[in-house]
Amino acid sequence: MPHYSLERKEAILQKMAPPQSLTVAELASQEGISTATLYNWRKAARGRGAVLPSNSAHSDKWSSEEKFRIVLETAPMTEAELSEYCRKHGLYPEQIEAWKTACMGANALSDEQTKQNRQAAKAEKKRVKKLEAELWRKEKALAETAALLTLSKKAEAIWGPKDEDE
Repeated sequence: MPHYSLERKEAILQKMAPPQSLTVAELASQEGISTATLYNWRKAARGRGAVLPSNSAHSDKWSSEEKFRIVLETAPMTEAELSEYCRKHGLYPEQIEAWKTACMGANALSDEQTKQNRQAAKAEKKRVKKLEAELWRKEKALAETAALLTLSKKAEAIWGPKDEDE
């Protein structure tokens, strides 16, 4: 199993980061390193807080977690610092602003979804209660029918078959 130096790992991780944003498959073929190793390195780097895109090189296809991390990183920056950050990472300030707006609107959407989920759960509970009542009624009717059938069989065993012509 080959051992890679820390400098080489960092250089490869830099290739994964914007603006190059090479995919794991591209890096694996270029560097001759297995994709599993590259995925592990990327996962560890993300754990340390590095911004590394998903399988897509396009920032529009990044996960919401990655976009949120970028919004958090750029929130305290001045306009000049933000411009420098965007050049370094291959982004546009408009993208970051749109992501920030989406993050801020997420809670409003969440509250609305919670209300809808609560209403749906209430309707589902009512439906379940109605179905349980119907099931109980049908089970009761079935038990009564089974009891009558058993009684008719016992009566037939005691008095014999019933004659139809009488």
